[in-house]
Amino acid sequence: MLRPCAREVQPLDGYKILLTFDTGEKKIYNMAAPRLKDIFFSTLKDKSLFETVKVNGITVEWDNEIDLCPDDLYYNSIVI
Repeated sequence: MLRPCAREVQPLDGYKILLTFDTGEKKIYNMAAPRLKDIFFSTLKDKSLFETVKVNGITVEWDNEIDLCPDDLYYNSIVI
């Protein structure tokens, strides 16, 4: 089975993102813990940068070209 791909993304309060996958599933991914503690992702603590999140191919990315593994997005997010 192919991995579901993000089709829509929306930034939420608390450094979370709402994802809609091509399966129709809606999930929330929490960037606050542990991602933003990682130096690689720490620039996303800037809320104006965090809010630039967008879908790019099969994953999401921000204006500073940081992205997330599509498997991480799908398997480590919470179904709503």
